[in-house]
Amino acid sequence: MEVLLVLVPFVVAGLAIIFIAFSGGPAAAREAYLTRGGRLFRFGIPVLYLLLGAAVPAVVIASRGEAEGGVGKLRTASLTQQEEDGKRLFRQTCWSCHNLDAVQAQGVTGPDLDELGLDRQRVLNAIKRGGTGDGRRPAGLLQGEDAHDVAVYVAKVAGQ
Repeated sequence: MEVLLVLVPFVVAGLAIIFIAFSGGPAAAREAYLTRGGRLFRFGIPVLYLLLGAAVPAVVIASRGEAEGGVGKLRTASLTQQEEDGKRLFRQTCWSCHNLDAVQAQGVTGPDLDELGLDRQRVLNAIKRGGTGDGRRPAGLLQGEDAHDVAVYVAKVAGQ
């Protein structure tokens, strides 16, 4: 479906170019449009362009699937309630700084969690200390069960 959403506007543009070319150029196409084009044609083409200009982006945005995993097998992986909570908390708290493909996080200041080879305890320690403890990230940003849920989720999906 997504391929069609990208392909259809190019096909329509191609048909318009073919119409212009076979009409004898832009001036002849304009004359044909104004004199021989019926009411349907005169109003249909602008409506078609407006529809494609609004509908195609709306469908793409609506179908992008933010709740799904971002890559590979994570796209269809089922999560436990604890992992779902960790995912939600990660998106609320961590994703603006860290890269994590599973939630399409593309942070710019924190490390890429997909490249670190993380386990649950390492994530918990980083949350507790504030990363490596050098003060670049607030320590204890998440506490207790919230920190544990994020650690379980990140350990499961990082590098997948």
